[in-house]
Amino acid sequence: MDQPKIERLLRMMQLLTDRSRVCTVDTLAAAIGVSQRTAYRYLDTFESGGLLIEREGSRVSLSRDSKYFRMISELAYFNKEEAYIIKRALEVLSPDSQAVRSIKIKLANIYDFSDVATLLTRPGREDVVSSLLFAIAEERQVVLKDYHSINTRNISDRLVEPLSFSLNMVSVYCYEVKSGMCKYFRIERIGGVDVTEVSWEHRGAHKTPSVDVFRFSGDNPMRVKLRLTMVAATLLLEEFPLSEQYLTQIGDNMFLLDCDLYDYQGAARFVLGLCNEIEVLDSPEFVNYLNEKRAGSKF
Repeated sequence: MDQPKIERLLRMMQLLTDRSRVCTVDTLAAAIGVSQRTAYRYLDTFESGGLLIEREGSRVSLSRDSKYFRMISELAYFNKEEAYIIKRALEVLSPDSQAVRSIKIKLANIYDFSDVATLLTRPGREDVVSSLLFAIAEERQVVLKDYHSINTRNISDRLVEPLSFSLNMVSVYCYEVKSGMCKYFRIERIGGVDVTEVSWEHRGAHKTPSVDVFRFSGDNPMRVKLRLTMVAATLLLEEFPLSEQYLTQIGDNMFLLDCDLYDYQGAARFVLGLCNEIEVLDSPEFVNYLNEKRAGSKF
């Protein structure tokens, strides 16, 4: 394929993903300098390659459900905290700014701020992450080779349907076929990834992971209330930005954090590190957990 044609195809794909404009076959043909017939042929090429073209009257656009569209967007997306920070940063800037409006439009066209993650992985894990990204985009089952389980202390292969990544690509969230459960698998414990030719077979069992402000996930929320000094509240916001929506000022130097947790580990680390700045309220189970941690301390 000649370079000018590749450039036209890429430009056409860019136009099809820009939801701020109305694209028709006529406008697409004019924009890339081809005939209407050629524009139709390019659309057919996209569809035969696996992209989904949405048609509404004369308007055409690239569907976000396209498997390769998802794969491309997976390569450069934000984690949930980064998305939240970007959103807040844009809010303090002038809403009349053309640059701010342009950024918002571009982000809205590409990213889903309710479920995003960052492409950040440790050296030597690139092949694992790349294979998982491809499998997620293609909606295929994979075999996690030689997975090292800390809980069972076994090393075994796991047949899974990979769904999404956790913060900073530390773990991959999958439906495990054998157990029939959705769970996280640590990237560093995966020996390798074999992408199969089998498509997802258990879509009805796929669950969206719930993540608390301390970045732990689970299915059973546990309510916790903490009274924090200004020092603790400031450190909390710096380390865990999503906590802001659950944090309320209740005095000149006092704040209340009232939120659900899916695992006590993250909150316990934070509270024990600032034990003179935080008081646990109405959370007896969490207090018991903290006491067990203190009892097991080597100090």
